[in-house]
Amino acid sequence: MILGARTFCGWLLLSIYLIYKCRRRHLSVFDAIESFLQTQNNLVPISYSYWEIRTMTKWFKNKLGEGGFGSVYKGKLRSGNDVAIKMLENSKANGQDFINEVATIGRIHHVNVVQLIGFCAQGSKRALVYDFMPNGSLEKYITSSQVGQSSLSCEQMYNISLGIARGIEYLHQGCDMQILHFDIKPHNILLDENFTPKVSDFGLAKLYPVQNSIVSLTAARGTMGYMAPELFYKNIGGISYKADVYSFGMLLMEMAGRRRNLNVNMETLSQIYFPSWIYDQFKEGKEVDMGESRVEEVEMVKKMVKKMVIVALWCIQLKPSDRPSMNKALEMLEGGLDLLQMPPKPFLTPYDMPNPGN
Repeated sequence: MILGARTFCGWLLLSIYLIYKCRRRHLSVFDAIESFLQTQNNLVPISYSYWEIRTMTKWFKNKLGEGGFGSVYKGKLRSGNDVAIKMLENSKANGQDFINEVATIGRIHHVNVVQLIGFCAQGSKRALVYDFMPNGSLEKYITSSQVGQSSLSCEQMYNISLGIARGIEYLHQGCDMQILHFDIKPHNILLDENFTPKVSDFGLAKLYPVQNSIVSLTAARGTMGYMAPELFYKNIGGISYKADVYSFGMLLMEMAGRRRNLNVNMETLSQIYFPSWIYDQFKEGKEVDMGESRVEEVEMVKKMVKKMVIVALWCIQLKPSDRPSMNKALEMLEGGLDLLQMPPKPFLTPYDMPNPGN
């Protein structure tokens, strides 16, 4: 009986200790967020209570989607405007992803950057309130087979690429602090009712002084297929805003080709990795069919697509020093095709990239 009593008391004390540690860890998350919000006097977004968030979403009735961060719901402000509300259900241990988003887009406004209207940081509840984007993300327009509505024309896709470039260029050079996104991809480009692109999802973003050309990261961040090689291979160059340029180049290539850069379902092995295949086609002077059917637009479409591909190829050069800045990439996209030169062939393929879990 004595031994049983001691065992019971031991388990009871251990349970109390674990509950205490868990509670302290969660309290430290809330303290970090509260401390951050109290020190930021220049934030524009509105602070909402969790009750107001539930009211806006009608108790989370209309779910728009979900991801590793949590879920997104459609809501409505008292003014009648529609909003998208992102609930951070699986936030990082120290609330860093929430802080990142509020700290970055909470103090800026640009036509090509998603507008953060408000946030909620009440107890364990964290939410971000954005303008609602009725046309969803660019991801569903990349390939026609995924589009449940009419696909975008080449001219629309080209104009969207210009808007994305302007948004990233603003993040790099238009703010008091240099904002590096580190997760540029189709899913994170939202389209409003006029198909104006908005760069979104700043959970992985980092702020640095504008004069910092090289930044320090303890671990690679981003999405495979869009991550710059210097995030894995330190010997090819330091990590800088050129990492976003690489991601933009991979995105731009997919927009031009209307397909994923890596597609194992292609008929020939040479077409599996699109940037390598399209480079060879252009280098050999071959015509590339991009699917446009109207005869009167064929020449214009060819020029737009070729311009997008060439700029993309410059942006995905292996060495960061060989890539243009976003400002230069935007100039190249806006300029004439005859002013562009073919870059060297990027020789790093997805097969050369390390496993992120290794």
